[in-house]
Amino acid sequence: MTRFIFITGGVVSSLGKGLASAALGALLQARGFKVRLRKLDPYLNVDPGTMSPVQHGEVFVTDDGAETDLDLGHYERFTGVAARRTDNITTGRIYSNVISKERRGDYLGATVQVIPHVTDEIKAFIGSDLSDEDFVLCEVGGTVGDIESLPFLEAIRQFGNEIGQDHALFVHVTLVPFLGAAGELKTKPTQHSVKELLSVGIQAGMLLCRTEHPIPADQRRKIALFCNLPPERVIAANDVSTIYEVPLAYHAQGFDEQVLKYFNIDAPKPDLRRWDSVVKRVREPEHDITIAIVGKYTSLIDSYKSLAEALAHGGIANNSRVRLEWLDSQIFETEDPVPHLENVHGILVPGGFGERGTEGKIRAAQFARERKVPYFGICFGMQMAVIEAARNLAGLKGAGSTEFGPTEHPVVGLMTEWLRGNEMEKRTVSSDLGGTMRLGAYPAILRQNSKVRSIYGTGEISERHRHRYEVNINYRQALEQAGLIFSGLSPDGELPEIVERDDHPWFVGVQFHPELKSKPMEPHPLFAAFIKAAMDQSRLV
Repeated sequence: MTRFIFITGGVVSSLGKGLASAALGALLQARGFKVRLRKLDPYLNVDPGTMSPVQHGEVFVTDDGAETDLDLGHYERFTGVAARRTDNITTGRIYSNVISKERRGDYLGATVQVIPHVTDEIKAFIGSDLSDEDFVLCEVGGTVGDIESLPFLEAIRQFGNEIGQDHALFVHVTLVPFLGAAGELKTKPTQHSVKELLSVGIQAGMLLCRTEHPIPADQRRKIALFCNLPPERVIAANDVSTIYEVPLAYHAQGFDEQVLKYFNIDAPKPDLRRWDSVVKRVREPEHDITIAIVGKYTSLIDSYKSLAEALAHGGIANNSRVRLEWLDSQIFETEDPVPHLENVHGILVPGGFGERGTEGKIRAAQFARERKVPYFGICFGMQMAVIEAARNLAGLKGAGSTEFGPTEHPVVGLMTEWLRGNEMEKRTVSSDLGGTMRLGAYPAILRQNSKVRSIYGTGEISERHRHRYEVNINYRQALEQAGLIFSGLSPDGELPEIVERDDHPWFVGVQFHPELKSKPMEPHPLFAAFIKAAMDQSRLV
């Protein structure tokens, strides 16, 4: 029978519940178990698709087209298990389902309440779409004590009672701060957090104590005593130099061993050699390069979480440290980009929405093209490279995107219909914003003898998308005459997926988001190739 592990957090947010879940999943997987990871989010949005990246961070998209929390990216990167639509739920989605059932009369006239109807819906989600998983790890977003989290905490309490204590474990991530004035660690916040969790009927079976300093044995015993736990189940979660060291650090603290002891399971020791290799490459690189990321949401780096990790993976593939220089694209609308970009070894323009900062992105693409600096345009970044080529090389003055209003040459326009499998999906300007983009995995056919075909080593690929606007195929001839090659197209030849230049060392734009499929053990080929090109550039600078 499947065992369920629920990961909650207390004291403050951003303690790393997502990384803890991902790392534990990786450790159990390394011992031969099949794992699945899920996220329960307490916010009222149906999904994060309409939320500002600078508030919530990036939106992670799954193959089946779900817009999900960024923690699902951690889950995939650490375990390699592809996330699905059924692995992320929000309060908004739960209440939407409950209200739909009430409107249909599914509750047979009953008074619809948080308990049992909302909690039943949450429990149904937790146990749905499973097959032969040994462990399901469910992270509960938010912090214990938040009013928004209460239905989820009640639901996991009920779920744990129903499947039995020997099949459910509650792991609580908390903070043990160090007070410099007192010169000591303080355990009281952890005690209060565990007490808060106990007030809703959940006894933590294990604690992960985030701390900047090692926890002495007497402090660990004190925490265990006041939190009703054996000392060995109080796990110190110290800061590490790279997130990919977290599985190794948790294993050294006995986290996975204690989880298996809790469930009375014997298992082989984990094979962590691949993690050792990744950490060694991160700590002891042979090369050092700088990549400029010219984006719109650089005030919160989590807006580009998967992107930053994919660039790090490209560095791992090339045994190179990748330093990231985050540049707000708006500065290039009033300042010369040369002082900001002349010493970088590669330029990446990521995705985005809206007109703000677009001219700066276009100038970044122009700089990369003219100075022969490796350029990687992703989604919006591809579209800006196309607009730059249209204006400056193809003679299409005023070329732009209909996303920003009417334009004489709409080289980028609203996508009104597209094929998913055998079904045609459609949208209009007045459609809801949420969930109406081209989302999820779509195939593309790569041109013979193109740079990207040699990089992928195959003629057909599948990548994840998240966008509303497309490069206009009607301008293909004019743009190709200007040197911008359409090297990847949808199978029907109607949707441009990749552009590149053959008069440039490395200039590639893609309509999809390759960063979403990159992993430390399996760096995405485009990122590995981009970093290799940047390393070659570094020898020229």
